Amino acid sequence: MLYTQLRSFHAVAREGSATAAARVLKISQPTITTQIKELESAYGVELFHRRGRGLELTELGQELLLKTQRFLGVEDDMIEMLEAAGKLAHGHLRIGAVGPFHVMKMLSAFQQQFPSIHVSVELGNTQEVLQRLRDYRTDVAVLSQIEFDPSLLTVPYSQQRVVVFVSKNHPWSGRDGIDLKELEGQDMVMREHGSMTRQAFEQALEKGKIHPNIVLEIGSREAVWEAVAEGLGIGMVSEASVVPDNRLKILPILDADIFTYNHVACLQERQDIRLVKAFLDLIKPDGL
Repeated sequence: MLYTQLRSFHAVAREGSATAAARVLKISQPTITTQIKELESAYGVELFHRRGRGLELTELGQELLLKTQRFLGVEDDMIEMLEAAGKLAHGHLRIGAVGPFHVMKMLSAFQQQFPSIHVSVELGNTQEVLQRLRDYRTDVAVLSQIEFDPSLLTVPYSQQRVVVFVSKNHPWSGRDGIDLKELEGQDMVMREHGSMTRQAFEQALEKGKIHPNIVLEIGSREAVWEAVAEGLGIGMVSEASVVPDNRLKILPILDADIFTYNHVACLQERQDIRLVKAFLDLIKPDGL
């Protein structure tokens, strides 16, 4: 109630009468008069001297007018900010992603269309990215295959084949590919259990009853890359994440089709937020 009373006070003080203030605020003159009287009564103060049909600010009323000017000025600023955000002329889009490769292609298209929007990206594994999304720390997520969750809207974006890679000093480095069954008993360097690429790969191993020797688990793609380059074991990665490195040899898996699938996800409840919707509308499926 205090807000509407202050708004009525401010309008009367600026316009000079309750009748003029009523026209500005588009409410009735008796409502204006009642709200000002209630404000004065609530605090036992006098804000206007009433001289016949005219109104004149008291000293306290003049002090309050200075404050309502600042207060309602901030309100105008907030309205302007919200309107700009609604028109996508202002705002901050927060993206979580499992890797930089696909998200950068999306960001290029987004920022060409919405150059005034600030964008930040946080990288992590699938579980970390999903948790940030559910905690409202990010607005959208770009991630690999995902289990069904009714709280999420997911949009398929692309699929990539999973390949293995070895050090240039490995006996397989001169080959053009391997069969999955050849990994039986081989030393392997793997991503952590939150990795969906690892999950897809292990499902294929389980189906083929193949048991490699996991010698090292590492929580980043780059660290796996370095470990394999140092000869600590065989690595696996989605083909889209391959970075040229003359220390390594990429080997397709010849007898199995193992894929990871990229999706863009947001919370169902937030799919109509303008920034989120604008990003989703730009997604063009790649390779599906």
